[in-house]
Amino acid sequence: MRAAEAADIPAITETICAAFHDDPTWSWAFRDESRRQEHYRAWWGLLVQEAMRFERPAVTVTEGMEAAAVWIPPGESELSPESESRVPALLRELIGDDTDRVLRLLDLFEEARPSEPHHYLTLLGVRDDQRGRGIGMRLLANNLERSDGDGVPAYLESSNAANDHRYEALGFRRIGEFTTPDDAVMVGTFWRDPA
Repeated sequence: MRAAEAADIPAITETICAAFHDDPTWSWAFRDESRRQEHYRAWWGLLVQEAMRFERPAVTVTEGMEAAAVWIPPGESELSPESESRVPALLRELIGDDTDRVLRLLDLFEEARPSEPHHYLTLLGVRDDQRGRGIGMRLLANNLERSDGDGVPAYLESSNAANDHRYEALGFRRIGEFTTPDDAVMVGTFWRDPA
């Protein structure tokens, strides 16, 4: 496991895109399954690239890009103000009439995020052909050693309830939840105090 480099961005994006293809929350946002990977490349690619802007490594990967974790440092936002201003236009280009409901979903993610300083796990993905081997949880446990060393809590949203028990096994506790704007999908919020 290592810190990602700029040259890794395309491979990290592909890992995240594949991992989230059938995610309940994000497939709700990007409904067109035939174009979902194309849309994900634009969306997740932006988030991965933005996380690379931090001086301290915020993106970690396994050596073969089987798994990737994207963290946002305490007190920072996922997107720079410039990129944030481009989100509505990007979503309109990708999903057209669905833009407003997805923008509302993004607002819900932002509103749920605690104000107390924390390391924010915004994305964790494992390639489909590597699932079930514990790679993602080992990567996450390795990352949590850093937040523990800093004495800073960690926070994440679980967009797929099937993963909740994995986070709980690493010391996260559920602190809340919210649903997609139409109440179709629930997103859990999880907090972990430093060990």
